[in-house]
Amino acid sequence: MKNKIVAFLSILVILLLIYLLWPLKSSEFAIEFNEEALIKKIEFLNEKPDHMNENRPNILLIMADDLGVADVSLYKEGTIETPNIEKLGSEGVVFENAYVTSPICSPSRSAIFTGRYAQRYGFHFQMHDRYLKNRLEYIGFKYFMNSYPWIAKWMPAVPDEEAIEKQGLPPTEISLAELLKKYGYKTGLVGKWHLGSSENNNPCAFGFDEQYGFMASHSLYAPEDTPGIINQKIDGDWTDQFIWAGQRNGPHAIYRNCEVIEEDNYLTDQITEEAIKFMDQNNSEPFFLWASYNAPHTPLQAPDYYVNKHMDIEDPVRRLHVAMINSLDDAIGRLLEHIEESGLEENTLIFFLSDNGGAEYNLTTDNGPYFGGKTTDFEGGLKVPMIMKWKNHLEEGIRYKPMVSSLDIFATSVAVAEAKIMPENPIDGINLLPFLMDSTSNYPHDYLFWQRGFSKALRSNEWKLILNEESGDTLLYDLNKDPYEKNNLSATQRKVMQELLKAHNRWSSQNNHPLWPSMIYFFSNKNGKDFYFDQ
Repeated sequence: MKNKIVAFLSILVILLLIYLLWPLKSSEFAIEFNEEALIKKIEFLNEKPDHMNENRPNILLIMADDLGVADVSLYKEGTIETPNIEKLGSEGVVFENAYVTSPICSPSRSAIFTGRYAQRYGFHFQMHDRYLKNRLEYIGFKYFMNSYPWIAKWMPAVPDEEAIEKQGLPPTEISLAELLKKYGYKTGLVGKWHLGSSENNNPCAFGFDEQYGFMASHSLYAPEDTPGIINQKIDGDWTDQFIWAGQRNGPHAIYRNCEVIEEDNYLTDQITEEAIKFMDQNNSEPFFLWASYNAPHTPLQAPDYYVNKHMDIEDPVRRLHVAMINSLDDAIGRLLEHIEESGLEENTLIFFLSDNGGAEYNLTTDNGPYFGGKTTDFEGGLKVPMIMKWKNHLEEGIRYKPMVSSLDIFATSVAVAEAKIMPENPIDGINLLPFLMDSTSNYPHDYLFWQRGFSKALRSNEWKLILNEESGDTLLYDLNKDPYEKNNLSATQRKVMQELLKAHNRWSSQNNHPLWPSMIYFFSNKNGKDFYFDQ
C-alpha cells in the first residue's frame, strides 16, 4: 500500500512539474503584415510629387526621454534649472498643455513618427524582448520577487521568437522621414529609436538617409569603466538591474546606418556632435533631423563635471538625475547655437518635447504636483514639456494654453513641406500653425484619447476621464479647476462621464487589435489606494 501511495504521489509531482514547466510560447500571436497595403505604400512613396514647395523649411525634432514637466524650469512646476530649454521657449511657443499619446516610450514614439494613434495599427503596448517562459516562472515572479510596483500578469500563452522579432512599427505605416524624403528632404536620426530592430522596422527601413544611435529602449551612455563618468545604480528600482544588464549588446549597441560600431564618448555629447555634423553636411538642401536624446532615461551615468556641481544634493540618485538633465540642457544649447551661427535659424522649424512624463518608479523624480508619472494615465505620465519655434514666422514668447498633441508635430511638418499624405493612412494630428497665428481660432482638438488594454483615458478641453475596465475604477477631473487631479468628480458628473465614454467608444471602434499582448501591471498609489495600468 505504501508503495502505491509513493507511486501515486510521484506521478502527481511529475504531472505538476510538466504543468508548471510546459512552455507558454504560442504561434497565436504571429504578426502578419498586409502585403497589398505594403505595395500601395511603396507605390505612393515612389510617385513623383505634383508640387514641390521651393521654400520648405528644415525640420528639427529634438526629443528628450522621460523628461517630466516638473523636471525643467520652463514651467512653474519645474525644479531643475534648464536655461537653454528656457531660452528656446522664450524664442518660440511654449505649450502649457501638451500631451503624448502614451505614457510609455515606444507607443508614444510610434505615434509621433506616423502622426497616427498607434492603436490604429496595433501598437498598443510597449515592446518586450522577453515573456514568461512557463507557469513556474510566473509563480516565482509574482510571489517570490519584490518587483512592486510592477506585478506579473497571468498569461496562458505568449508570443514565440518569430513574433517577438517582428514587434515594432509595422512596415505598412508611412513615417515622417519617408514622407519628407519623397518631398526632397535629406533625413537623419541621431539617438534613440525604440521602434523595432529587425530588417523590416529598424530606422534604415523607414526612410532615414543617415542613422546613428541605438535600437532599444536604452543603452549605456558610456562604457562603465569610462574615466570621468560617474555611474549610479538604484537600490529599490526593480527595473534598474535589467537596464544595466543590456550594456551595449544587441539592440542596446551603438549603430551607424544600422551597422554596429564602437563608441566611447558620452552619448548625450555624441548625439549632439552627430546632429551638428548631419546639419553641416546637408545645409544646402532641406533636411529633417530627429535628434532623439535618451537623457534622462536610466541607466544613471553623467560626466563628473555635472555631478560635482550638485554635491549639495544628498541623494546620489537624484544628484545623477539632475546632472544628466543639466548635461542634456547644455547639449540642446550647443545644438541651437550651431543652428544660429550657421544661418539656419530662420529657415528651420524646431520642435522640442519629451516622449512621456518622468519615471517616478526609478526614484529619480516625483513630477512635482502632478500625480502618477511614466506608465500611468495621470497627468504626470501624459503631460510633457513641448516647444515650437520658427524664427520670424511664429511670434516669440507665447504661452499657448489649449491642449495639443504630439501627433500635431507630424501634421504641422507635413503642412510646412506642403506634402500630401496617403489617403489610406489618414493622420490624427492637427497643423498647429493656423491656431498659433490667430489667437481667435478654435481649439485644435475636441478630444485626446488613450488606451492600453483595459486602461482607458480621454481628455476634452475641460475634463479628464481615466477608466480601468478590469477593476471598474473611474476617475473624472475638471482640469481647468483641478490641474493636479485631486478631486474625483465621477460620482456627481454622471452626464459628463457618459458623454466622454461615448466619445471614447467611437474612437476605439476604429482601432485594430494589439499586435502583441501586455505582460505586466503597473501600480500607482494615490491617496492610499492602488490604481493599476495595463502595460
